[in-house]
Amino acid sequence: MSGTKQLRLGAFMRPVSIHTGAWRYPGAIPDANFNFPAIKSFIQKLEAARFDAFFMADHLAVLNMPVNALKRSHTVTSFEPFTLLSALAASTEHIGLMATASTTYDQPFHIARRFASLDHISGGRAGWNIVTTANPDAALNFGLDEDVDHDERYRRAREFYDVVTGLWDSFADDAFVRDVDSGIYFDPTKMHVLDHKGSHLSVRGPLNIARPIQGWPVIIQAGASEAGRQLAAETAEVVFAAGGSLDAAKAFYADVKGRMRKLGRDPDGMKILPGAFVVVGDSLEEAKAKRAHLDSLVHYDSGIASLNGMLGYDVSGFDPDGPLPPIPETNASQSARERVIAMAERDGLTIRQLAARAGSYGGAAFMGTPASIADEMEQWLYEEGSDGFNVMFPYLPEGLDDFTLKVVPELQRRGLFRTEYEGATLRENLGLPRPENRFFESAGLKAAGE
Repeated sequence: MSGTKQLRLGAFMRPVSIHTGAWRYPGAIPDANFNFPAIKSFIQKLEAARFDAFFMADHLAVLNMPVNALKRSHTVTSFEPFTLLSALAASTEHIGLMATASTTYDQPFHIARRFASLDHISGGRAGWNIVTTANPDAALNFGLDEDVDHDERYRRAREFYDVVTGLWDSFADDAFVRDVDSGIYFDPTKMHVLDHKGSHLSVRGPLNIARPIQGWPVIIQAGASEAGRQLAAETAEVVFAAGGSLDAAKAFYADVKGRMRKLGRDPDGMKILPGAFVVVGDSLEEAKAKRAHLDSLVHYDSGIASLNGMLGYDVSGFDPDGPLPPIPETNASQSARERVIAMAERDGLTIRQLAARAGSYGGAAFMGTPASIADEMEQWLYEEGSDGFNVMFPYLPEGLDDFTLKVVPELQRRGLFRTEYEGATLRENLGLPRPENRFFESAGLKAAGE
């Protein structure tokens, strides 16, 4: 294949590896998920490789699993995203800083303020991953006895997005004149009071922070259910799609970007980045051996807990060597549930086999040499299965080093990935436009019309 298209690459870094056995792998840093010097070295390596962004998922509870699985989990303790990303902003210059923040158990003013602060601190590199939280343990931490209904979570999320982006537009870009001679710090005519009163939220505003450098931090979404796809089509600029087969990825890509067109949005204004678990070897056999050894480190107690979490239903009482039973609808993530059920049906997997995949990551996986991995990524890009990938490393630091020092140079050699950053902000590097302020004409447009 040949052309001018280029991949966008994010790094999924909380947990630093999604694989349950990662912390036990030979040469891995066991406490990497809670080791600031290690994490700082990881992001600096990613920036040196010209990655678009460093992405942090988040959980609002100790993970929802039995203690026999929890005691084996390297995600049981980890940094709060904004605290960590603010610290990492001072150690980097170009790489984007993306964080998950829940619309279910937080308030719009908090979210708007934190992301605006991070955007200013980092010089315009913040991104917000909009999530609706489905975790019974999280509900208990916020005064509820059970999860909020799935569709209700998404209705609140849609209104939440409107409020947060409205708060980011509280001030015109040129509101802060800071005129020392006159003593005028800002122009009150360039401040907007949101005064939002909706079905789920009531927020007066304005935000007590100047408009973010990017206008708005980059908007990210990861839901794959019907409601999640529609929310993405209406709001998202980056979508972290669930990994799967290329055919499934192409169908998702066409569906979400088709919805954008119907809404009058430019499909190029969204980058779809499926999760990709990448294991690199000098040969395919070596890569397979690495993956096999890594998977062998997943205890059944961990795998079955991960499987139950993905299904939103406890199957630990069924025969581990039997088929998956019928799984009822729940308030859990619908996309994860559907992906597991489809995998079980397609591959004829037992519960034990599904548990092993759930604990070791069962989504899209590229395994092989730098050249073969580059071949697959190029195919996904040119067949419109993705605009790039949210790369998941099998273990750290070796897995990260394998990708940045071996795969990235191969992608660059083929012209599939940048050798230098295009701009100063995350939006510029992703090729995304800066949104106009909905309440104020930009200074440039106003001047042109005068």
